Amino acid sequence: MVSAAADLARRLARDTEAVCRHYLSKGRRSGRYWIIGDVQNTPGRSLYVRLSGPDYGPGAAGKWTDAATGEHGDLLDLIALNRDLSRLGEAMAEARRFLVLPHPAAASSRAPGRTGGIAGSGRRLFRADRPVPGTPAEAYLRARGITARLDWPSLRYHPSVNYREVENAPLEQWPALLAAITANDGTITGILRTWLDRQRPAKAPLADPRRAMGHLLGNAVRFGKASAILAAGEGVETMLALKSVLPRLPMAAGLSANHLAALEMPPSLRRLYVARDNDAVGHHAAERLRERAADIEVRELVPVHADFNLDLCRLGADGMRGCLADQLVASDRTRFLNR
Repeated sequence: MVSAAADLARRLARDTEAVCRHYLSKGRRSGRYWIIGDVQNTPGRSLYVRLSGPDYGPGAAGKWTDAATGEHGDLLDLIALNRDLSRLGEAMAEARRFLVLPHPAAASSRAPGRTGGIAGSGRRLFRADRPVPGTPAEAYLRARGITARLDWPSLRYHPSVNYREVENAPLEQWPALLAAITANDGTITGILRTWLDRQRPAKAPLADPRRAMGHLLGNAVRFGKASAILAAGEGVETMLALKSVLPRLPMAAGLSANHLAALEMPPSLRRLYVARDNDAVGHHAAERLRERAADIEVRELVPVHADFNLDLCRLGADGMRGCLADQLVASDRTRFLNR
């Protein structure tokens, strides 16, 4: 059964160019793609939206990728990020307005999770895999300087995951690190795939070695269950690097700055550390979370270099601890900072 959100995404995809002309008006058509700078409608050529293709699956119309940031998704994700909508229900309401569709009856107004279709296939793929320790996925993460434990329920390794560069390209199979994207209640809403090189501990030599399927907006890859305190950042490797020096602090990876800004926070949360990247986009994500978290204390963790994985590689664990110490609340420094 296709969820209401997935159905809206497919309806939008059937008129992709009209969606692009409305929300990304500063872009232009180039062959089979709409080209624009980013989801905020900045002029440029970084983000491209597929204008034609099937309703869903590989090569589907409406799928977009920002080559500069690695962000990607469907048109419902694009609308949410373009209009700065942090909740799925808000994005669905905006999509219905654009499509001139009636709002659902009050009895069905609560938006169901986007767990059908591609997210369902992702869950099946994830559950068929094995834990990361002792696999090439562990070798890849250790080569990134990460010393944190890797036996998280959110991580898996698969020796042979399908990859197709573009529609109608030959199907390839590569080993992959898989990360489960989950809602606050633990429901798997999507899967992040990072394809790995067959010969060395690195990403596979592919044009796009990292892709997500399913629903990202508001959800995250999680390392530990958050109650009152949580650290949230962008990439999986970034948060695992932070886990290497703050092993007891629950963490979540939003997978991009814009998706981090839309993170749904647990109702029990009282303090949020935003482990942002050291750039303007990361700063904006932190500010957006601060605006949304009315009853939550929001503090920023800022790396010395571009991100915390780079800090770990260049500064080492002791250097990172020294830089983080003054950014933590005193009680959290005692509780979480591993010395």
